[in-house]
Amino acid sequence: MFVVLDGAVDMHYRVEGTEQVERLTPGRVCCVEPGDEHVARPVPEARILVIEKRDSD
Repeated sequence: MFVVLDGAVDMHYRVEGTEQVERLTPGRVCCVEPGDEHVARPVPEARILVIEKRDSD
């Protein structure tokens, strides 16, 4: 789970093989399942809280 605290983040992920981009701003939350392809790119910088399950990769 990604929570944007300050700034903005472009979250890149794939849905059925097609890349999608969602802009996350403060207060927005993005949940990613284990194994889902994703890349978080700050725009141009951001503070993000990342919460992971134990033993997640």
